[in-house]
Amino acid sequence: MSDFRLVSPPVLAGAKILRDEHLRRDAGRHQLGWAAAQVVIVDAEGRSPVEWTAAPAVPSAPAASGASQSDTAQPGPRLRTVAARDFAAAPPPDAVLLGEAESLTYWAVRGARDEAAADGPSPWLNLYTVGAELPALEAAVMAAAVALLSWHDNARFCARDGSPTRPRNAGWARVCEAGQHEEYPRTDPAVICLVHDGADRVLLARQRTWPADRFSVLAGFVEAGESLEACVAREIAEEVGVDVSDISYLGSQAWPFPRSLMIGFHAVADPRQPIRLDDKEIAEARWVHRHDLDGALARNDWAAATDADRGQLLLPGRLSIARTMIDSWAAAVTSRH
Repeated sequence: MSDFRLVSPPVLAGAKILRDEHLRRDAGRHQLGWAAAQVVIVDAEGRSPVEWTAAPAVPSAPAASGASQSDTAQPGPRLRTVAARDFAAAPPPDAVLLGEAESLTYWAVRGARDEAAADGPSPWLNLYTVGAELPALEAAVMAAAVALLSWHDNARFCARDGSPTRPRNAGWARVCEAGQHEEYPRTDPAVICLVHDGADRVLLARQRTWPADRFSVLAGFVEAGESLEACVAREIAEEVGVDVSDISYLGSQAWPFPRSLMIGFHAVADPRQPIRLDDKEIAEARWVHRHDLDGALARNDWAAATDADRGQLLLPGRLSIARTMIDSWAAAVTSRH
């Protein structure tokens, strides 16, 4: 088996938001549409209010505010947004326009807990903790909010001359006061690659910063002037000393921790090659047979691991494209047999 496809979109790539450049420049439309918009509040630690809903006894009409119109009858966590008209009379200068989806316009602001809806307490959770359980649209909205607000936090001064910058285009650009040139949100491309042997084994590794038993596929940042495929080959050779071939694209996913784009590939390698670890980054790497992966696929992931899981192979949670890639490879191997 030298090829396979993702069985489902990665969690943070499962919904579309209208990202219209003309909309971002239309200040009049911002003012007119503000009263019907929703605001996502993100605190300095990247957390937003989340509430848990139970399945209704009978179907109900879509929520008027505080949640997207999709999956309103589904139990589970929901991103708690605030009606813009209750937040402010007009878009605040530091508010960022996320876009439109399902007849709603979404904005985001950096804020504190007392700025959230006041009709009941809600826990504040970060995207990494709750993103995989949110409806697809709400996960995408929160990912965009976290990424864009993080960029604003770190772009308050011009990289050219050090002068202050101010937001423009509903938060999708910043303009420096001295030279009047624009800066735009940064996205750092990173490749992530599932290496397999073309048959029943997959190569998994553990970074030095991870606790024992936590394994995933290999990843690394793209360097200046480098193609994605060249980055895949270089990173795998650097981290585990293995040469790969048949590099194929799988899919991509935003990863706003703080501003990455994970670009997924798979590639083939010979398991007879000796593994040579980059001991500054990789603590362990090993080939895992499909049958030995079954337990890890059924077991708790990193976030939900308990003491009972200690000593067992643990895989990334569903929020990461890494888990989608592993699930997809395992499904392809199973179907082949």
